[in-house]
Amino acid sequence: MAEEYQREEAADKVLTIEERVRMIPILHRKGYTCSQTVLCVYADLLGMDERDLFRISEGFGGGMGGMMLTCGAVTSMAMAASLKNSCGDPESCSTKGSSIRLVKRLATQFQEKNGSVICRELKGMDTGKVLRDCPGCIEDAIRIVGKELFGLKS
Repeated sequence: MAEEYQREEAADKVLTIEERVRMIPILHRKGYTCSQTVLCVYADLLGMDERDLFRISEGFGGGMGGMMLTCGAVTSMAMAASLKNSCGDPESCSTKGSSIRLVKRLATQFQEKNGSVICRELKGMDTGKVLRDCPGCIEDAIRIVGKELFGLKS
C-alpha cells in the first residue's frame, strides 16, 4: 500500500509531490482505482489511516460507481479538500462554504488543464479523442492537491 512506500522512502520527512507521483504505477498494479490512489497517497498529511481512505474512496472509481461521470481523481481531490478544510463540527457547519469554494477551485484547475472533469469525456469514449488517460488524471490530481492543499514542492 502507499503507507509501505512512504515508510520505505522517507520515514522522517514529508514526501514531495514527485515521490507521491512515483507511487501511481505501484498502486495501480495493486488494483487501486484512480480515486483510491489520489486519496491514499496523502494519508500521511490527511492524518487518517490509509485503509480507511481506501475504503471511503473505493466506490468512486470509474467515474463514480462505474457510471463514467465525475472522474475518480477529481472526487478524491474533493474528499481531500473536505478532510483538510472541514472543522468537523456537525453542529456548526461553519466551514461548508469554504470547503465548497476550495473544491470548486481544485476542480476548475483540473478542468482547465484537461478539458473536462467527466471520466467519459477524459477517456474519449464518445469522441474517440482521449483528453487524458487515468494515470495522467491521477498525476494531475496529486499535483493539484499537493500544491493547493499542502503547499508541497514538486
